[in-house]
Amino acid sequence: QVQLVESGGGLVQPGGSLRLSCAASGSIFNTMAWYRQAPGKQRELVARITGDTITTYANAVKGRFTISRARDNAKSTVDLQMNSLKPEDTAVYYCYVKQLFGTQEYWGQGTQVTVSS
Repeated sequence: QVQLVESGGGLVQPGGSLRLSCAASGSIFNTMAWYRQAPGKQRELVARITGDTITTYANAVKGRFTISRARDNAKSTVDLQMNSLKPEDTAVYYCYVKQLFGTQEYWGQGTQVTVSS
């Protein structure tokens, strides 16, 4: 059974940093990503990592956010380091994974990030 456990959201001042982490277990995942959804807006891709090194970033976060992943025998972890945060980064952030074999996709429960002074 696939499980996703997110952590790391919170309140931060503009210009500050946060690190989100998502631990995924129960399968082997090829693609791991972070999406976000602000109030009244559609969910959008923030950053994605395919395999261990192929990364994609939304234009709005390039140069400020870094996605990375790590594996051990039991789970894969995808982290999102967020620097130079802006009020417009405020949203619920969701972890997303896709299995290596097959087409199954899974979402985390979401973690709130609020950037405000």
